[in-house]
Amino acid sequence: MDAISDYVRVCETAVRAGGRVLLEKIGRVEVREKSPSDLVTEADLASQEVVRRTILTAFPDHSVIGEEDQPDGAGAEGEVKPTEYRWFVDPLDGTTNYVHQVPHFCVSLALERLGELLVGTVYDPVAEECFSAAAGQGALLNGKWIRTSDVSRLSQTLAAVGLPSAVRPDSPDLRLFLAALTRCQALRRTGSAALNLCYVAAGRFDAFWSYSTKSWDVAAGVLLIREAGGVVTAPDGGPFVLEKGHFLAAANGQLHAELRALVAEAGLA
Repeated sequence: MDAISDYVRVCETAVRAGGRVLLEKIGRVEVREKSPSDLVTEADLASQEVVRRTILTAFPDHSVIGEEDQPDGAGAEGEVKPTEYRWFVDPLDGTTNYVHQVPHFCVSLALERLGELLVGTVYDPVAEECFSAAAGQGALLNGKWIRTSDVSRLSQTLAAVGLPSAVRPDSPDLRLFLAALTRCQALRRTGSAALNLCYVAAGRFDAFWSYSTKSWDVAAGVLLIREAGGVVTAPDGGPFVLEKGHFLAAANGQLHAELRALVAEAGLA
C-alpha cells in the first residue's frame, strides 16, 4: 500500500477514535477556561491523547501538534520537536457547543510535510459524517465525492463567519462580518471552524473567513476545500500560511475576488 493511502487510513482511524471519546464523555465533563470565553474540557484532552497515540503507533518518527499542547491557550505553535512530517490536530473543534450539548462539533486532523498539506480528515461523530481529502486526489464525504458550489456572487452567498472567543469592537472578523451583513444572502456562525470549512467543500456554504483561527483549526479543512475545487488564501489574498491559520475561503475564483473586494471595503486590505 502506498504511503498516502496509509496516511489517509490512519488519519480516519484517529479522528473516529477521538470522536468516540467525545460521545462517551458528552454531558459529564468538567469545564475550565483557558482564557476568557475559551473553554477546555477533559474530553478535549482525552480525544487528543487517543489521536496522538494512534498516529505515533503507526508513525513513530512523526510529530503531533495539538491545540491542547499549549498551556492555558498560550505559547507558540510548533514547540514539539520538529520533524519532516507533522500532524495538526484539533481534538474537539466546537468546545462551547459541546459543553452546552449542541450537536455541532468535530475532530480535525491533517498531515503536513515541509509546508505541503498531504491529507486531512474531519469527523462529526453526531452526524456520523467523515470528510477526507488527499493532495491531488479530491475530497470525499463518507466515501462520496464532493465539490464546492457554483455560486459566484456575494448577493447569492450563504457564508460562514468566525469570530474570536473574546470579541473586541476592532476585531477584523467583526468588521468583515458587519460589512458582509448587507452584501451576502445570509450569514451563519456555527461555532466550529473545521466544520464550516467542510461545509464549503461540500457546497453547503459558499464562503468562510477568519482572522482568529489557528493551524489545528483549519489545516484539514483548507485541504478539503482546495481538493473540492475551492480557493483558499491568506486574508490579504496572498498564499495561505498554515502557521498563522488565518484565511479567506470561497467556492470558486470569482466569488473569492468579490470577497477580496469586500475585505478592501471593510478597510482590511
